[in-house]
Amino acid sequence: MAAQPAVEITAGEVLAALSLATDLGTDEPLEHGLRTCVLSARLAEAAGADERERADAYHLGLLHAIGCTSDAHEAAEAYGDDRRLRSDHAMIDGADPRALAAFLWRRTGTDRSAGAHVAAFGRALAAGPRRARTGLRAHCEVGERFAQRLGLSPAVQDGLWHVFERWDGRGFPRGVAGAAIPRAARVLHLARDADLHWRAGGAAAVVAVVGERAGGSYDPELAALAAAELPGALEALDGAPAWEAVVAAAPAPPVTLRDEALDEACRVVGEFADLKSVHTLGHSPAVAELAEAAAWRLGLGADDVATVRRAGLVHDIGRVAVSTGVWERPGPLRTGDWERVRLHPYFSERVLARCAGLSQVAALAGAHHERMDRSGYHRGAGAGELGPGARVLAAADAYQAMTEPRAYRLALQPAHAARELGAEAAAGRLDGEAVAAVLQAAGQRVPAAVRAFPAGLTAREVEVLRLLARGQSIKAIAVALGLSPKTVGHHVGHIYAKAGISTRAAAALFAVEHGLLGL
Repeated sequence: MAAQPAVEITAGEVLAALSLATDLGTDEPLEHGLRTCVLSARLAEAAGADERERADAYHLGLLHAIGCTSDAHEAAEAYGDDRRLRSDHAMIDGADPRALAAFLWRRTGTDRSAGAHVAAFGRALAAGPRRARTGLRAHCEVGERFAQRLGLSPAVQDGLWHVFERWDGRGFPRGVAGAAIPRAARVLHLARDADLHWRAGGAAAVVAVVGERAGGSYDPELAALAAAELPGALEALDGAPAWEAVVAAAPAPPVTLRDEALDEACRVVGEFADLKSVHTLGHSPAVAELAEAAAWRLGLGADDVATVRRAGLVHDIGRVAVSTGVWERPGPLRTGDWERVRLHPYFSERVLARCAGLSQVAALAGAHHERMDRSGYHRGAGAGELGPGARVLAAADAYQAMTEPRAYRLALQPAHAARELGAEAAAGRLDGEAVAAVLQAAGQRVPAAVRAFPAGLTAREVEVLRLLARGQSIKAIAVALGLSPKTVGHHVGHIYAKAGISTRAAAALFAVEHGLLGL
């Protein structure tokens, strides 16, 4: 991995990337949070808000769902699919008893037999508003803490407590009513729902829903303004990239993140992802620490080590695109679920890649499940496509995951995990040097198997192969390694036999495929 210049990106870019992740976590169309942000700023301006309040509406719109992973475990236990639960509920009027009952019936039927479905529905009815109040309080409390760590204003932190409140006081978690709800939150309610109903039925659906729910869900004065302002704003958003619209609407001046501030923002992103399951709490910071220590041991430069550390912090953000009911299933995954799991590194990369300053971080995050022999995912990349940073991150993630409990197994003891990681290296799936560095960083003994090379090549044969691949003659290799030409010839013959090849070009390709040229 070539050394990169020091990274500086704006806080807005990181927040926008996190907003995309909340779309994945709530099963909403990608860019829903970005569009809500733009609409919130537009509606706040139309309502006569000053610059500070417009900034609060902007940030609240962008990150209104930042608490969505907080109760994913409980939601999956009760309803099976925490993501579909959220997107389904977003389209109904939660104060309408008939709509709410129909919603509960739909959602309690996920992955359940008829009898179990009826029982789960009964439990949901018996729980009444208590279950919703508890879950949404978790959203608000976690959202407030994340917002504080991201440096957002106290007004935004407070606004996150009102994301699920209603004008008529029938919302959650506190039942706040009327003008006691901050105006930025009242604006959010309209902007958020307008975008969802626009996608479902265009301007007519937006105007109808806003009119029907004015005085119930929505501030009636703001609802009238929204009916006039938002359809045009939504039409304009359909014709322009939402990311650019968010950047253009961002409050000035932009805040630049670098060094520790950027690390902290990445840590929030990682912890947001880790909350997705009770089995992954603390996973991302632990991977980052392990990968960073291993990267230093491998002699990577300071900038490259920082990239590895940040990739470790954010690598699992794509996990939020998969239901917690899948992550916490105790038995084997079904085919469809497994395919979704295999895509989570892709989602990590795509969310992060929107930030130009995090392009290197995004590339590493997207490769954390790749393997040297192309058996990994999501691309099936091989050794020749995986640089030192990707190899270190893959080894660190694998070791850390082994030492943590999962729904289908207990945590492995560190020594056991070290043996398993060594076996992966010996089989050619993980890079031996990266594995050794990770195990040293973890304070574990490095198994002898880690030093094995693909196809059973010896260390000397790898030295010969490197020079042979570069076009060196037998005589030149002998001089370079202090061997006789006859000995080098024997080594070349062994290399060809073990690798199943017969030409220098094939030997060169074998060396590239297994990442042996840089050893």
